[in-house]
Amino acid sequence: MIDNLAAYHFVALDDPDAVAAWLHALAEAGALRGTVLVAPEGINLFLAGSVDAIDTLVEAVRGDARFATLQVKRSRSEALPFARLKVKVKPEIISFRKPEAMPLDAPARAPDVSPETLARWIAQGHDDAGKRLILLDTRNREEFGFGTFADALTLPIDNFTELPDALAPHRDDLRDATVVSFCTGGIRCEKAALWMRADGMDNVLQLDGGILGYFEHVGGFGYDGRCFVFDDRVALDPHLRPLRDGVPA
Repeated sequence: MIDNLAAYHFVALDDPDAVAAWLHALAEAGALRGTVLVAPEGINLFLAGSVDAIDTLVEAVRGDARFATLQVKRSRSEALPFARLKVKVKPEIISFRKPEAMPLDAPARAPDVSPETLARWIAQGHDDAGKRLILLDTRNREEFGFGTFADALTLPIDNFTELPDALAPHRDDLRDATVVSFCTGGIRCEKAALWMRADGMDNVLQLDGGILGYFEHVGGFGYDGRCFVFDDRVALDPHLRPLRDGVPA
């Protein structure tokens, strides 16, 4: 079986090129395939290979004090979902272009809600204070076309940078609710929550670990369909099983 790793970590890096070269060497040593993104704000990893090779890479990355608390999500497939290894250095590990949404510059991390707590809120129809619940999908239309939380607010965007303008018509309706932003693995909903709170919406939380973390800890309660992923598996069901599990093109 192939082990699939998704992980990100926000941390200030003054040597992103050197970090990229180090991660490239680690991945190559384990014959891993996938995508590694490095930016001054941190790292974002999507890698696949043998279980032992993924274990070795995670141990090595966490061995660097800057990444000691790296949180990972793992799932299995029969085939490698990536054709090659790509390592890139970019300005952001996910482009948003909103300075007030930079996790490293924010006074604090946006408050989060655990998958278990969100499942309870979905079941009861409101948060623990009795406020109505709105789930905000920060992904694009191709992604939520494969599935999203029931009754979630989805936006007609093709790129994450379009979210602020697309959200504007809905802001008044969100003011008296507890808003939980979510995405695939946590990066976009973290940035979106930071931006929204900096823009005056202090009622916004982020789903810790994103949809994949929710699937891992809770399953599919309250979720309709699958979660789109950016590799040849196409999408994962709430049991983290791939929609397609064949040889990549």
